[in-house]
Amino acid sequence: MLRLDGLAKRYGEVTALDGCSFTAERGSMLGFLGPNGAGKTTSMRAVFGLTVPDAGTVTWDDRQIGLPERLRFGYMPESRGLYPKMKADEQLAYFGTLHGMTEAAARASADHWLEVLGRAGRSGDPVEKLSHGNQQRVQLAVALVHDPELLILDEPFSGLDPLGVETMTAILRSRAAGGAAVVFSSHQLDLVEDICEDVAIINRGRVVLAGNVRKLKDAAPVRRLEIELANGAPDFVASLAGVHSVKAAGNRRLVTLDAATDIGRVMAEAQRAGSIRHFIYTSPSLSELFMQAVA
Repeated sequence: MLRLDGLAKRYGEVTALDGCSFTAERGSMLGFLGPNGAGKTTSMRAVFGLTVPDAGTVTWDDRQIGLPERLRFGYMPESRGLYPKMKADEQLAYFGTLHGMTEAAARASADHWLEVLGRAGRSGDPVEKLSHGNQQRVQLAVALVHDPELLILDEPFSGLDPLGVETMTAILRSRAAGGAAVVFSSHQLDLVEDICEDVAIINRGRVVLAGNVRKLKDAAPVRRLEIELANGAPDFVASLAGVHSVKAAGNRRLVTLDAATDIGRVMAEAQRAGSIRHFIYTSPSLSELFMQAVA
């Protein structure tokens, strides 16, 4: 398990981290979320010793992280960490040997990951000749080539087309299912909600919300209701008890209401008002939880 406990970091007058704490379990994916400048990259770099915190600890399986542990980790930075004029396959093999693999094993693993990522036909191309999305694939392969037990990925889906996103998602799910701990940052909250079991939301250097996505959604104090009647707009919803807001979208009404609201009574009111064409009652989305947490 990866644990960040009370990390603090200042750069002059700027506070990058202010008591940042969260954990990431083996066998699961954690979405590390936050606004720009919230401290995500600084936290990730601290795991690898690229940033030295002023206070706090970073541990793996309850032990201080040193070089032997970092050699078993995989890191994908947001900014390119590749040699632009080096061929993709040679680059992967080189990074594999840096992690302690034999040259033969590193080359075999490089070929494997380039095949999985659909880049086998471009393996001999210098990285600078590849598109942004293909460079992103090679960067991921560098993080995977040595079969890491912890993956830290900073905006791994940036610049990927839908097929690339699907491939990346499948790989990360596979790594987590195989027992690795996977931590990645992303501004694509719908994607995070779809694939992550857990999230940690950081704002101004401090984690303000963390836990299992499903449990966080269920524990939210509000619910979302979408309703449309076949014979007109359901304007009765504005007078219901526990309503926080009502938005109109044609004849459809998008309602935020207390989680304790008796939805059976709402349904009964809707049936009295007319024929129901559309009715959805659900917990708030991760995007809505995020906006509330960082407000």
